[in-house]
Amino acid sequence: MRAAVLTSPGAPPEFGTHPAPEPAEGQTLVRVTAAPVVPLDLLCASGTSYFGRPATPYVPGVQGVGVVERSGVHPPGSRVWFATQAGMAPGDGSLGERCAVPDRDVVPIAAEVPDELAAALGLSAVAAWMALTWRGRLQAGERVLVLGAGGAVGQVAVGAAKLLGAGRVVAVCRPGASEDRARRAGADEVVPLSGDVDDLTSRLGAAAGGAVDVVVDPVFGTAATAASRVLAPFGRLVNLGGASGDEARFSSSVLRGRSAEVLGYTNNALTPEQRAQALTAVLGHAERGEVGLDHLVLPLAEVTRGWTLTAEGAGRRVVLVPGAPVD
Repeated sequence: MRAAVLTSPGAPPEFGTHPAPEPAEGQTLVRVTAAPVVPLDLLCASGTSYFGRPATPYVPGVQGVGVVERSGVHPPGSRVWFATQAGMAPGDGSLGERCAVPDRDVVPIAAEVPDELAAALGLSAVAAWMALTWRGRLQAGERVLVLGAGGAVGQVAVGAAKLLGAGRVVAVCRPGASEDRARRAGADEVVPLSGDVDDLTSRLGAAAGGAVDVVVDPVFGTAATAASRVLAPFGRLVNLGGASGDEARFSSSVLRGRSAEVLGYTNNALTPEQRAQALTAVLGHAERGEVGLDHLVLPLAEVTRGWTLTAEGAGRRVVLVPGAPVD
């Protein structure tokens, strides 16, 4: 089959040919129609992560959308989203024409959304939704602060917070195009990420009209430090990543005085049922135009370009389409 093939950890994959998968017992064979390139793909392929050095050559891609060709559980011809362990465990991923995945990691898609949008949302949408509902315990009327709001998780978190009844949603992101994406996602106020911690803290408080109840934090670093200072009593800061660094500074007196919580989140902690429920909920809202995600669709043959754009943090989620013609 045609696929993105990674032969050297740390280098981008290249478009070429690779043996087609043969599903084992308990696996579903999917004809891939759209698959995103996400930061986790780059991390797995780096050869320097906590996952270890992947066996090469392999097809990267930790998630995708497609049509079932063969399965003992899912009806052939049905549209599905699926997850893989490509780069984390032996085996190939979604960036090819076909992919064999465990039956439990296949989620039927009932919502009428384009495959490309469903693929773009995927695990980022799951993370945003569950950070707010499961870990953040968001209640109607509470104020939400979304860090990294121009990125994939951030954009979905902004829209999801509004859908879940947040009283006010403040977005923090880099100046420029990221601000535009955060506004389109539905933020009530957008605060540019600039200045020192004291200045940012002051601007966050002003934008929120006081304190915030839930912080969705995919970035950590300086932004998380400032966000912790504007937490309301019993506020919750949910950390999903460290795009701006692996360290932030929290005040013990602030956390104790407000009985605030700093919570970690990872999609890996979800059961397959939780993941399926979250994805189904978000795709339902996407069908009604209530949540979206800025994305760039490229043919699979342009995987090296898409990989590079993702590595550069271009902001738009890159989605590769196996059947798309090359310009």
